[in-house]
Amino acid sequence: MSTLQRASITAVTALVLGTVCASAGELPQYEVTGFPISPHQISVLGSGGVQEQSPTPTLTLDGMPASPHQIAVLGPRIRQQIAETLKAHLILARRRSTRRG
Repeated sequence: MSTLQRASITAVTALVLGTVCASAGELPQYEVTGFPISPHQISVLGSGGVQEQSPTPTLTLDGMPASPHQIAVLGPRIRQQIAETLKAHLILARRRSTRRG
């Protein structure tokens, strides 16, 4: 098999796989009580309580999509957490200054 044939087979394979992935992402997705369900399952089980999944993320912080971890890290801190952090920094700074002096 020549190099040209291998290159063209690779290019066609990549094109076909890219087309399949793009078209599969456009299919509507459904859920029943928060669990995903396929169109085939809807036809077998019935359409009671079926909802289309919303394309927007459910967790946001200031209008931007965010994971639960990001929300915990970027969220507001209570005064006690701030005081404990400052106290720890002051203790470390004092230790460093006594070692040098």
